[in-house]
Amino acid sequence: MSATLLPPLPHPEPVAAPAARLTLKTDGTSRGLLDGAWWPRSRDLLSELPALTDVLDPLWGRITRIAVNPKHWPVIPPKVPVHGHIVKVGWFTPEIDPHKLLLLSYGTGRWDLLIIPPETGAESAARLMAAASDYDGPPLTASALIAADEGRHGVLATDEPLDPDEAWEYEGGASAVSVSAAVPQQTPPPGRASRLIIGM
Repeated sequence: MSATLLPPLPHPEPVAAPAARLTLKTDGTSRGLLDGAWWPRSRDLLSELPALTDVLDPLWGRITRIAVNPKHWPVIPPKVPVHGHIVKVGWFTPEIDPHKLLLLSYGTGRWDLLIIPPETGAESAARLMAAASDYDGPPLTASALIAADEGRHGVLATDEPLDPDEAWEYEGGASAVSVSAAVPQQTPPPGRASRLIIGM
């Protein structure tokens, strides 16, 4: 009986996860309501959170907890393993804006990021990221910032036109709260960068 020897199969190269799409205010900038913006690629916290903590841990200290509003997250696991540690996940319905991610670093601090919906078009996402990480901070909450951008540009997160009823509401027709405020268009003081852009 004879044996046939085949050459060994090549080992597949590990594929790195894509970097988090993120903008952050730089040190020394005033806080405002948001510290930056995160544009995840999906609504899966188990797959999205490791890339985010890879960027934030060296900058802000180890992220130990996050909190989200469950409105836009179909599954909220109580714990997410990230590289080298576990991040505990909490959710709060009325206390947290549906478009905001609250991050806590043990003994270091708290940060608030605008969550740009994954299906957002690139042009809208770029505007929202710039507004959320502006050096003076947007004077709007996360949801109000998204609504203001939609109202100002007449597009939804997917860059498609609003239907007539939505356009009427965003232009001030039915809303008790004004969302017609323009997304801030401010420039940083000379010689100081206002934001750090990652993974774009």
